[in-house]
Amino acid sequence: MRATFILCILISLFSCKKEKESIKVSSNDITESVYASGKVKAVDQYNVYSTVNGVLQNILVNAGDNIYKDQTLIEIDNLTSELNTENARIALDLSAENNRKGSDKLEEIELNVNLALEKLQLDSSLYFRQKKLWSQNIGTQIDFEQKQLAYNNSQVNYQTAKKRLSQLKTQLQNEFKRANVNYDINKKLFSDYFIKSNINGKVYDILKERGELVTPQTPLAVIGKADTFLLELSVDENDIIKINAGQKVLVTMDSYKGVVLDAIVDKIYPIMNERTRTFIIEAHFIDPPKKLFPNLSVEANIVIQTKKNIITIPNNYIIDGKYVLIDNNEKREIKLGLKDYQKTEVLEGLKENDTIYKP
Repeated sequence: MRATFILCILISLFSCKKEKESIKVSSNDITESVYASGKVKAVDQYNVYSTVNGVLQNILVNAGDNIYKDQTLIEIDNLTSELNTENARIALDLSAENNRKGSDKLEEIELNVNLALEKLQLDSSLYFRQKKLWSQNIGTQIDFEQKQLAYNNSQVNYQTAKKRLSQLKTQLQNEFKRANVNYDINKKLFSDYFIKSNINGKVYDILKERGELVTPQTPLAVIGKADTFLLELSVDENDIIKINAGQKVLVTMDSYKGVVLDAIVDKIYPIMNERTRTFIIEAHFIDPPKKLFPNLSVEANIVIQTKKNIITIPNNYIIDGKYVLIDNNEKREIKLGLKDYQKTEVLEGLKENDTIYKP
């Protein structure tokens, strides 16, 4: 019985050795590709943020709504800003009124200028008349000097009044400019409480509810182009140098199991994410599926190059990256080329119809 058992084991071992798995080397096509994972995004998709703090007062759209550029999506409580804007408008109107010709402020100074001019004209007439008489030895020196002093004082008073008028006009113009700027600033601040769309597109999600506190760090909604999508893919830093715009991408999605979709690389973002050690690339579908949604997960293979009708062997027949087994368990060194997930190109060391064994 013991001898029979040993004999069975020997026969079994011998049979296994005789049936060692092997293949004949053949020519095939091979494609080198780079793996990438990512998601579907709407074109121009972005998160909507507020630039001010406040309480969310009104949500004017719903998820799924089509929207147009500059349409108001959300309103933040803006009572204080509204009052500040109204005060700025009143100040601007007052400043504009003060700058208007005939306003009270300007009229008072202009009246002083006119009076000073009339006084100057009168004193000038008296002075030159007295000067003429004095040249004819008519009158006294004191009369002449008094007329001369009055004339000089009138000149100074007139120039002073004109300067005051000029300064007032400059001051009123500067006040008007400041009031205008202040009004524009308050209008801008007031408009910040009305959050508008930057694009014609679609609302994909509303992230807050009415009555919630809003800060500039809080995303409020997600919007993007309506029914126009792209692929955002992450590529490892070790593979990024192989990627170029225009390369073909083979895409698979959990939402479309068993279907391989074609896409094209459009854009490579030239900065690496230091946390994930990856680069972001964008691609577009050549023939997109009928229904897509933002944030659907995808897996992709970016085609680097393809070679046709070349000698290839399965990857699991390769030993230490450079050997294969031939007859009598002999190792033969080979030179390898292009590689994909299943097979590798053989550049030297094997020819078609050679037999190799699985290690």
